[in-house]
Amino acid sequence: MANEEDDPIIQEIDVFLARSLLEKLYLFQYPIRPASMTYDDVTHLSAKIKPKQQKVELEMAIDTLNPNYCRSKGEQIALNVDGTCTDETNTYSSKLMDKQTFCSSQAASNVSRYAAAVYKKGELHLTPLHGILQLRPSFTYLDKADAKHREREAANEGGDSSQDEAEDDVKQITVRFSRPETEQARQRRVQSYEFLQKRQAEEHWVHLHYYGLKDSRSEHERQYLFSQGHGLAENTELIKSPSEYLMMLMPPSVEEENDKPMAPSNVLSMAQLRTLPLADQIKILMKNVKVMPFANLMSLLGSGTDSMAVLRCIQQVAMLVQGNWVVKSDVLYPKDTSSPHSGVPAEVLCRGRDFVMWKFTRDRWVVRKEVAAVTKLCPEDVKDFLEHMSVARINKGWEFMLPYDEDFVKKHPDIVQRQHMLWMGIQAKLEKVYNLLKEHLTPKKQEAQSAHPLLVSGEQRVNMAKAKVKQNYGQLEKEFQKQKAEMKSNDTSVKMDVSNIRIKEEPVSDEEPMDTSAYEGMNNGIVNGLHAEEDSTDSLNGHLPGGCIDRVTQELKAFVLSTFKKQFVLTLSELKRLFNLHLASLPPGHTLFSGISDKMLQDMVLDTGCKQILVPFPPQTAASPDELKVYALWEAGDTYDQHRQVLLEIFSKNYRVRRNVIQNQLSQECGEDLNKQEVDRVLKDCCVSYGGMWYLKGTVQS
Repeated sequence: MANEEDDPIIQEIDVFLARSLLEKLYLFQYPIRPASMTYDDVTHLSAKIKPKQQKVELEMAIDTLNPNYCRSKGEQIALNVDGTCTDETNTYSSKLMDKQTFCSSQAASNVSRYAAAVYKKGELHLTPLHGILQLRPSFTYLDKADAKHREREAANEGGDSSQDEAEDDVKQITVRFSRPETEQARQRRVQSYEFLQKRQAEEHWVHLHYYGLKDSRSEHERQYLFSQGHGLAENTELIKSPSEYLMMLMPPSVEEENDKPMAPSNVLSMAQLRTLPLADQIKILMKNVKVMPFANLMSLLGSGTDSMAVLRCIQQVAMLVQGNWVVKSDVLYPKDTSSPHSGVPAEVLCRGRDFVMWKFTRDRWVVRKEVAAVTKLCPEDVKDFLEHMSVARINKGWEFMLPYDEDFVKKHPDIVQRQHMLWMGIQAKLEKVYNLLKEHLTPKKQEAQSAHPLLVSGEQRVNMAKAKVKQNYGQLEKEFQKQKAEMKSNDTSVKMDVSNIRIKEEPVSDEEPMDTSAYEGMNNGIVNGLHAEEDSTDSLNGHLPGGCIDRVTQELKAFVLSTFKKQFVLTLSELKRLFNLHLASLPPGHTLFSGISDKMLQDMVLDTGCKQILVPFPPQTAASPDELKVYALWEAGDTYDQHRQVLLEIFSKNYRVRRNVIQNQLSQECGEDLNKQEVDRVLKDCCVSYGGMWYLKGTVQS
């Protein structure tokens, strides 16, 4: 209220809406004019318009007698354009640049909120604008000058070769027949820039009569800017409420409304999504996500959604692969579409993608070259298929991106059976189309890559080891008797009761035991890290005798140091693999068979001068916890310690880095310009290159 009192109303003005020039009034915006072309002495020589394009071209005279006009430049321009000859086609007949052409362009595509206003005798009259055109100088005369110059050069060359004209009369003509144009090719041609330019050029110019500012016809037309009737019946549009009046002055932009998608596409609006029917919601979600467990789908659809209705709808747009739902190929590649990479029709793309999905129903891993060899599709299309549902693993292939959903398979066996029958039908079609061999139909047996990834706890591993000891009891007893006989022959007697051997059991804690299941096939007398040998009897039941702890520590430290001096950077998973290989190479009864836990191994890594590098892995990484722990040798005692430390600091802030960034950072921190060989040496010690980027060893996920 205080502000309104400080700003009182001085005058009220009546506003009228003039309709006489509705959809006829344009606003021209002229550029800044030179001193030789003032508002008073400008003469419009001609004007023309293309109504459909709202394109105007004006030809305006230049005052050549003005003292600001440079006559020498005007003559030079006219000479360059027209040359020395005089004819009717000359642009400047006076041998002087005495006119300038202006061509228009639209300043705004939506002018519904703009109006021209005239104030007269306390009344404001508004006329809506139909267009706003900006006039800019046109330099087409320079194109004419170039064309005439080329004609003159061609004429001179033609005169020199006139004696060869008789020989050039007979020329070979090649006749070509154009192929029938498809509907897709026609649509692309119609939408091309060249076609649109051609259509614009085909529209004929409409010549206009220009009337000056003080002409009587101009005075007459200006009267149409005033409202012809002041009665209420003529101005009913202005009798509105304040909110309606503001809406008329500032209507919502049509362009902004058109830019909003009717349905979510790249970025989903959950509020807008839930207004759609359930079938449409599921189709949109699957089309964007492509692979999803059923539990995640139910959480996205909101509470209260009927799971049976969701199951009915999901089977219309997706197929079951390893307990997860993968969007159908015909949803991603509708009919009458084609590949953006190779132009292959949608039908062929669907067959190729179905082959990839079918392969994942039989195995967790797929090889890209095998898919390309069978489907005969370009590498880009095959890569798109694989990226929809899997992630790349270096030297392994493409792994299905989600774990096997055992819960869904157990809860819905009828759905699983129905999907299995559908896949059998798809397999029959693929066999006919691709002539699949027996090797394609037989799933590969991979020990380390099972279709059902199992998480085995430490207690389960111990029980499995105990069961294995009982199974091999007879074999172990024979070996023991044989060793006992050999020891007696050497006057060495060691009494050892194999039946009393107990498996080392560490107390249950948050520490995860080391996984050595991948190396169970190495039968070297090892039973859960223990050798059935006389030298290892003291370490049974998890108790180490005096002096043995120091030997284990020394042996473990020697292994860690030698390993990191060769590798420099290792993940915990890779370190455990190398340690298991080291154990397999040791003789029976070695002190390291007393049992080494993950914590002991990690503590020893840190005690030997290594540091853990906290690499910022991507949020959606599929790496295991052991693969997320990265250790690096901080000081090796050579001249590259400082360079490696700078490199490790870079990767503690970045998951992947380009080479030029690494080289610049090394130069800044080390204070010297490193040559290519030195940078290559540091990168070779700690990193690997993949896809043009550099990663720490063991951290590449795709």
